Amino acid sequence: MSAPLLVLGVRRSGTTLLRVMLDRNSALAIPDESYFIPQLARRHGRRPDPVEFLDDLRRVPTLRDWALSPDAVAPRLRPGMTTGEAIAAVYEAYAAARGKARWGDKTPMYMEYLSLLQELLPDARFVHLIRDGRDAALSFLGMPEGVVTRTWAHPRTAPDFACQWRREVLAGRALGRRVGAERYLELRYEALVEGPERELERVCAFAGLRYEPAMLGYADEVDVSTKPHQQSLKRPPTPGLRNWRTAMATDDERAFEAVAGDLLAELGYETRAARGDIGGRLRRARYAALTTGWKGAAYALQRSPLWRSRHPPLA
Repeated sequence: MSAPLLVLGVRRSGTTLLRVMLDRNSALAIPDESYFIPQLARRHGRRPDPVEFLDDLRRVPTLRDWALSPDAVAPRLRPGMTTGEAIAAVYEAYAAARGKARWGDKTPMYMEYLSLLQELLPDARFVHLIRDGRDAALSFLGMPEGVVTRTWAHPRTAPDFACQWRREVLAGRALGRRVGAERYLELRYEALVEGPERELERVCAFAGLRYEPAMLGYADEVDVSTKPHQQSLKRPPTPGLRNWRTAMATDDERAFEAVAGDLLAELGYETRAARGDIGGRLRRARYAALTTGWKGAAYALQRSPLWRSRHPPLA
């Protein structure tokens, strides 16, 4: 199969919209969020045992959500393959079941694991979708309870989200510098919703896909009945769904820009408050410490025997 296409972006930056459009391409399958890549990579080192790897797949609820049986992945696993190849086999089975030749992924959580993705999938191409962080914050903080798993590093205020947005956007752009323009494309959410055909043509040219007008015909077919936070997918690409200028409290606007105003300005977004102060730098340091601690705890759990006891095989 050709190189996978990974959609990157901070939560609530429009990555689901882009995924839905790309998934309608006749050659490309991008499932809903996967979550399992860091877990499987940590559990299986560089070269997994196929039997052990398959046993773990039987414990991953994402495959059930995708209607993908681990038995469909099994023939694609072989001794000596890398863990990245074994993980790719899961997506290849998903794509094959849908009659498609290529696969992709869209999981915003992976913005914290970009070096791992680069290592596991050395031929992957990355499309990084960036949205004004203040609009993304309004969308994120307005999501209903229970939609997102709340860890102790979960942003709960506008400046906390600013810390995440700044950290992850910078990480995505750093990845772009490492892999180069042949494998990294930066896209703006605002441009995507204002000119979706133009921007999709750019993505398709970058990915080596043929642009298909059907990619824009998702609104009448997408099922969001169980996803209250994705109801906007039932309409065509729509500019102005969030507008921080009118909807964000002045104190939140100032606090956001104190944390991430420098990056907003660098990206060409309007700023109206101070672009950073000691309070903003302290917030960023606190968020970095929380995130590092959370990732360390997750690593310890996923490497321990407790992981399997907490993830029994699924029917």
